[in-house]
Amino acid sequence: MRRIISLYISLSSVLILTSCSKDLLNLEPADQSSVETFWTTEDNAASALTGCYEPLLGPYRGEGSWLLKLEDVTPNSFEIDDGSGASSIARGDNNPTLPLINSRYSISYEGVGRTNTFLANIDEVTMDAALKNRFIAEARFLRAFYYHNLVEYYGGVPLILDPPNNNTQGQLPRNTKAEVLEAIHADLDAAISVLPVTYGNTDVGRATRGAALALKARSALYNENWSEALSAAEAVVDLNEYSLFPNYRELFLLENERNQEVIFDVEFQFPEITNNYHELFQQGNVLKDLVDAYLAVDGDPISESDIYDPNDPYANRDPRLAQTLITIGSTFNGALVTGDELFADLTGYAFKKYTYYLDDVVGTGPQPNQSEINPILFRYAEILLTIAEAENELNGPTAKAYAAINQVRARPSVDMPEVEPGLSQEEFREVVRLERRIEFAGEGLYYQDIIRWRTAEVVMNEPGLDEDGNVIETRSFNPEKDYLWPFPDRDILLNTNLEQNPGY
Repeated sequence: MRRIISLYISLSSVLILTSCSKDLLNLEPADQSSVETFWTTEDNAASALTGCYEPLLGPYRGEGSWLLKLEDVTPNSFEIDDGSGASSIARGDNNPTLPLINSRYSISYEGVGRTNTFLANIDEVTMDAALKNRFIAEARFLRAFYYHNLVEYYGGVPLILDPPNNNTQGQLPRNTKAEVLEAIHADLDAAISVLPVTYGNTDVGRATRGAALALKARSALYNENWSEALSAAEAVVDLNEYSLFPNYRELFLLENERNQEVIFDVEFQFPEITNNYHELFQQGNVLKDLVDAYLAVDGDPISESDIYDPNDPYANRDPRLAQTLITIGSTFNGALVTGDELFADLTGYAFKKYTYYLDDVVGTGPQPNQSEINPILFRYAEILLTIAEAENELNGPTAKAYAAINQVRARPSVDMPEVEPGLSQEEFREVVRLERRIEFAGEGLYYQDIIRWRTAEVVMNEPGLDEDGNVIETRSFNPEKDYLWPFPDRDILLNTNLEQNPGY
């Protein structure tokens, strides 16, 4: 997305045409006469498309990173200051005023408004037909992604496919979840048929066919459409474009961004567009529940393994533990972690994923809020575990399901024992669920996993513990209401036809 970033910085006119206010959904274009004259050149069309990508940046900047904050509303970690409201959600005080709940809604609809504006006007531009079709496909992928971010958290939402207009859209009722999902998949199918598999160096970061297929696979998986999830995931494999990066820890380092495992990420570039992932993740407070979930290297849970030593609890563990987490007594940035640093000081654990530092080498990280690490939204390991899960739900633990999960476990820097054949469907289901938790720890996927599996009411009614087993945070989850987030209170007040989710 280097070209996209440069366009975003230099062509401010697109912000007039595609920006959205904090009103109910989106502001109408601020200068109607500009809208009427804007859609005349290919360069302006490219600028407008850049504006459609721009809302991707918001969730991953500043203290409100969706990746880490979504970890904080699971048994994986917790938010110490409740600045985003993640701790409130984890404690059972999920309410319509919380910043995390409001930002997901407003940013997603901002993206919807921009893509709708683009799609409604692009036909007016005289330009190369093939390039125009590709631009349209990119916008439809982005609209599908923004609606996916809405429907999986709030359920049915107002489905708007026209440019922003508060006169006609401000009082729209919510559509059903099924209707929104139908629109998502229609956009994705249209995008898949047009998007290229790869781009040249000047267009890195744009939506590809693989990204559209990956989103389709995730959306179908989340909604138990196992056949469609399997088909879309296998189509990603058939592109022969992606493979697992050999080293799990180095997969997330700045020097390896856009490697062969990355299907779609959010592009940052210092000094123009930066984030604070480097410091935010190493200050994250990981909970004991996640640490204890990592298997021993013999493939057994630590409660059953003959090689697990409670006096040396991080030895002989799944290598992803040491490649994902900072623990007291380990080495990080060339120094012994004692707990007095900015990381691992409260629970005894923190994330090293998405940081610049290595273990045994003293490095120089960026200044605060100057990280340019790209958050990865889709990667190939998720495709493989989607195949494993969907195949098991359709046909039981077949050879295909075992092959997919074992490919993830066989990553050279991980090299965990294969899952041996002979499991029941339920046993394999539990294995693949654990594998997803471990593989994607710190990446914001576990929350939607425990929501769709309907296990949140179990795992989020357990206390959050530190390294020594002390209660750090008391968690609570009410299955009568907490499987959906509430609509922001301001939107409910402004739109009298917007029905709030039950329990709020």
